[in-house]
Amino acid sequence: MTTLPPDGPRRSDDTSNLGWALAVVLRRWQELAEAELSDVPHGSRGFHVLGACADEEAPTQAALAARLLIDRSVMTYLLDDLEKAGLVRRRVDPGDRRVRRVCATERGREFLADLRGRVARVEERVLSGLDAQARELFRAAAGRAAAAVQRAEPELDPCAAVRDVAGDAPGARREQATGP
Repeated sequence: MTTLPPDGPRRSDDTSNLGWALAVVLRRWQELAEAELSDVPHGSRGFHVLGACADEEAPTQAALAARLLIDRSVMTYLLDDLEKAGLVRRRVDPGDRRVRRVCATERGREFLADLRGRVARVEERVLSGLDAQARELFRAAAGRAAAAVQRAEPELDPCAAVRDVAGDAPGARREQATGP
């Protein structure tokens, strides 16, 4: 009969537990990213919304909420705050006046470039235990795995995982409503 180790911190050389490893990496990323993105309305969530608005051809507000799995009413408040900060603007779709398209402003695009640099530095810091080749391999493999999970379960809410893993982390910023 074997005895199970008590719940608690794992040894740093225990690399066989994928869930534990991903949770540790996610928690550290969340702590560092939220600190780096403290000047962005809604922190990392605002960063992701701004990125989607800048990278896509003016998505609709509804499509943006669906793509990022953010409740439509929460998306409204989030966009209100990004718009007040001068980072995005909403405009009426010429083909359907009921639809709002969201675009990054020039200020938003410039700010996003800076934010992406900050997040890249956070990633480098989080993955500093790996050599450069392993970091790139990890990013690529994690991205492919996440995309496959998302395709298989499109309603899966990644924000729930962040809340579960990092929501109670020391220094982790909690959003009002429903987001990480």
